[in-house]
Amino acid sequence: MNDYEDIIHLEHHTSVRHPRMSLYARAAQFASFAALSGHDNAINDTAIKHQQDVLEAEKGEDINLLG
Repeated sequence: MNDYEDIIHLEHHTSVRHPRMSLYARAAQFASFAALSGHDNAINDTAIKHQQDVLEAEKGEDINLLG
């Protein structure tokens, strides 16, 4: 017998107690993650700016950044 051969053709279970969630309700569960959509870009922009500042400081243009 192959893997799952005994159950592969069974009908998908649908709960009587818990009705299926609408697509709108499912989307709402993940909406809070959308608030972080620009976070990676902001982090990368800050890292690039910091790296540029460090390079300038190493050239002697701004000695205060090196601490």
